[in-house]
Amino acid sequence: MYQQDLAPLGSLTVSALVALLPLLTIFVTLGGLRWKAHWAGLAALVVAIAVAVAAYGMPVGLAVLSATEGAVFGLFPIMWIVFTAIWLYQVTVVSGRFEDLRAAFHLISDDPRVQAIIIAFCFGGLLEALAGFGAPVAITGVMLMALGFSAVRAAVVVLLANTAPVAFGAIGTPIITAGTLTGIDYNEIGAYVGRQTPLLALIVPALLVLMVDGKRGLRQTWPVALSVGVTFAVGQFVASNYLSVELTDIVAALAGLAAAVVTLKVWTPRGSEEAAARLHGEHEAELDGAQDRREAGSVTGAGAGVQTQTQQQALTEHAAGLTRNRVLMAFFPYLLVIAVFSLAKLFTPVKDFLVGQDVKIAWPGLDQNVLNSAGTPVTSTVYNFPWLSSPGSLLLICGFVTALVYRVPLGRALRELAATAVKLRWAFLTVATVLALAYVMNLSGQTITIGTWIAGTGAAFAFLSPILGWLGTAVTGSDTSANALFATLQQTAAEEAGLDPTLLVAANTSGGVVGKMISPQNLTIAATAVGIVGREADLFRKTIFWSIGLLFVLCVLIYLQSNVLAWMLP
Repeated sequence: MYQQDLAPLGSLTVSALVALLPLLTIFVTLGGLRWKAHWAGLAALVVAIAVAVAAYGMPVGLAVLSATEGAVFGLFPIMWIVFTAIWLYQVTVVSGRFEDLRAAFHLISDDPRVQAIIIAFCFGGLLEALAGFGAPVAITGVMLMALGFSAVRAAVVVLLANTAPVAFGAIGTPIITAGTLTGIDYNEIGAYVGRQTPLLALIVPALLVLMVDGKRGLRQTWPVALSVGVTFAVGQFVASNYLSVELTDIVAALAGLAAAVVTLKVWTPRGSEEAAARLHGEHEAELDGAQDRREAGSVTGAGAGVQTQTQQQALTEHAAGLTRNRVLMAFFPYLLVIAVFSLAKLFTPVKDFLVGQDVKIAWPGLDQNVLNSAGTPVTSTVYNFPWLSSPGSLLLICGFVTALVYRVPLGRALRELAATAVKLRWAFLTVATVLALAYVMNLSGQTITIGTWIAGTGAAFAFLSPILGWLGTAVTGSDTSANALFATLQQTAAEEAGLDPTLLVAANTSGGVVGKMISPQNLTIAATAVGIVGREADLFRKTIFWSIGLLFVLCVLIYLQSNVLAWMLP
């Protein structure tokens, strides 16, 4: 039996600083020492167990059992989702239909800066709405690679793009989780978040263009970046406040894509060929300087080659030959995913049936043996095995249906399934260790110590509250998990400080969206998808300042919404 202690070292400040050691370890080893993500995760896990045992007095056995539950949760359902999402993509590649999809996007625009907005932001937002948990990063990363982006740039672009949609991802799961834990109506929380993250959505398309082609690219493409950003933001605001939290990102993503198409009908960006040539040159330089990494292989299959001018011409000719039926068939897997997920998440009889198949497993040796500081058994020691309701399982079904429709032989589809598992092996290890770290920190009380310490700042907590969501998502890779960690704490701290509890619970969700791009879990998924396993540290160094900058913007916004901008709230 173990009971959590908020200040095991006598002082809350000292206890919090010691509890931060595992997080400091992962940031230093990954960002400073450039370790591979799985080694950084393992090092941080060892530090977390040491802190749990030496500083918090947690029995070694319970600390290790906490790590095992976290590792299993990391593998299923989280990596299960990523695994099946990438496999579904691979089925489209081996069928040859992916070439039609690539050509279809080329029909919308052959400008790589615009393609970054359409694929990484709009299409990625739609995937985030349906699946979340890394699937958008995996799928859109390989798509950008196939369109000629260098591996590093493709990965960084999709990591930055996977921000604004995250709060409403997986059919609103982060917000629904926060509502369940706090007792606040999740529709009310969603309405608050819908007055925060749209401000990120306004600027993210422009930031993507800056990342792809600098200030010159932004000057040449700002109309489409502005139209998509504004439309996506308005879609998020309207849907979250007046339609449905669950449908918010679906509405926003489709509206943003429509805005891009309409804008490009009446306006054409300048400098498209020059931008494509610059990206092509960067891609060639990357391959010339890292031939060994390319030979290590990637999950991109046929889409991993460099786009030469000849290939660009071939793509243009391919696009010109597309028929309406071929375009429809190219988008079939994703239309199927939308239909299946909408049925599974929004049609109550189906939803209830699927969830009813979940298996609750009291973790052996751990359940009922860990108490919170109030002496109540924590609930996270019961592992939920969603073998059928998991987005990964639904993606697996979609993959087999797609293989059938595309006439991919069952044996070939199964070989691709096995090959994808082999290529994701280091990602499996990384995510398992990171979630093991999160569970050790949560169950030992380290996480709640850090949160309580930050919450002790009183009225200034309104400024700091998004940082908790940012930290939680950075560690776990999931905004849902960040809300599971800190939503109740945000509510309690707000009540003690005389602040609006709903505002700070929403701030936790919004802060989490900008923490996702630096999560070791997401970095590993991105690196694996584009074939640069082992270079997660490079991606971390390229995204950390974007993450901190956007976090600062949110901190200022939440602080102002707590007083002078209170009129913005419902």
